[in-house]
Amino acid sequence: MGTDDKANNTVIHHIGAAKEGAGRLTGNEDLKREGQQEQARAKLQEASERFKDAAADIGENLKDAARKFKEGFSKE
Repeated sequence: MGTDDKANNTVIHHIGAAKEGAGRLTGNEDLKREGQQEQARAKLQEASERFKDAAADIGENLKDAARKFKEGFSKE
């Protein structure tokens, strides 16, 4: 995950937490719910970024394994 993406998700999460807290304090259910949604959106985005990173790592590992496998046959 890029540093910018991580920072953006952190900001969105904190803004959401602040909105949720303000909604709780004022009894504003819409604001509270909006804050909860923003926090959930930030967590989902973070999970998506982690998944993309993991998929890229798997792809690189497969390419490396295929290269090594091919090199093993070409030595014979």
